[in-house]
Amino acid sequence: MSLSNLSVQQLRQAAKLKEQIEALNKELETITGISAPSKPAKPLKKGGMSAAGKARIAAAQKLRWSKVKAAKPVAAVKAVVKPTKKKGKISAEGIERIKAAQKARWAAIKAKSAPKAAVVAVKPSVKPTAVVAKPVVKAAVKPAKKFTMSAAAKAKISAAAKLRWAKIRAAKKK
Repeated sequence: MSLSNLSVQQLRQAAKLKEQIEALNKELETITGISAPSKPAKPLKKGGMSAAGKARIAAAQKLRWSKVKAAKPVAAVKAVVKPTKKKGKISAEGIERIKAAQKARWAAIKAKSAPKAAVVAVKPSVKPTAVVAKPVVKAAVKPAKKFTMSAAAKAKISAAAKLRWAKIRAAKKK
């Protein structure tokens, strides 16, 4: 609590207590002959470095780097052109084999998921015949209604979250 938040009576009481503490310290000093510390000792400085020490380290580092850079000759950058490799191309026959194999895989998958429809697997050959795919007609399925939240509900959730975080912050300060 800061002094600006205290009332006049509290400030007067604090000043009175401080005077009593000083009077008791003087009395203790006269009895024991040892002076009581009027202010608590400052905590010891943990580590740290003076500005002069930092400057010496920086100068030494610059010197090391200048020696390293001076030792390396500056090479001219040459543009190296690498020959491009030819990309492999698949022949039309190879593409047809891949298409036929993929159609067979999908037919097998669809046969497992829908046992009602009879599906004939197409066997890939060196020269496949043209396979005409029939369009699959699916029943129209209405998408589920998207959930929307009212502004009042959003405000309640936001207020509850703010309250929770305020409690957490207050607990950390204690």
